[in-house]
Amino acid sequence: MIRLTIPHDTSALLALAEATGLFESNQIEELAQMLNQHFSNETDSQGVWLTDYDNEPVGVAYVAPERMTDGTWNLYLIAIHPNHQKQGRGAVLLRYVEQMLAERGERVLLVETSGTDDFEYVRAFYRNNDYVEEARIRDFYTDGVDKIVFRKSLRSVAA
Repeated sequence: MIRLTIPHDTSALLALAEATGLFESNQIEELAQMLNQHFSNETDSQGVWLTDYDNEPVGVAYVAPERMTDGTWNLYLIAIHPNHQKQGRGAVLLRYVEQMLAERGERVLLVETSGTDDFEYVRAFYRNNDYVEEARIRDFYTDGVDKIVFRKSLRSVAA
């Protein structure tokens, strides 16, 4: 079941993010701060946190609008606990996000990821879900680590 994230989910979602191996410790700390700010209403963010819940949180997604645009959103986070990967849960969560945004009349969903070899399976996930590589910024994260931006029109989702 996919639902809005609640404060009680926080520690399980941080453990989930850590279990994926995709986040460094400082990034886990930043996620904790983002969740705490979200639930304390310290920001005026219109971002949406979603949890894939199956007796416990097994997946998480976070999307937020791109400032100063009309209907462009960023998928900042999507993760499935390793014990629940390769079951289609990530694709279901991604479709849920897309459908939610399409129903709100949003136009475009962007997602960025690393260009390193160990992120190839992440890039394949987006390509398999009809995302197109829109941009590559060389040496973005550090020397030799590109940022790759994928794009999907939400109008195709609403159709």
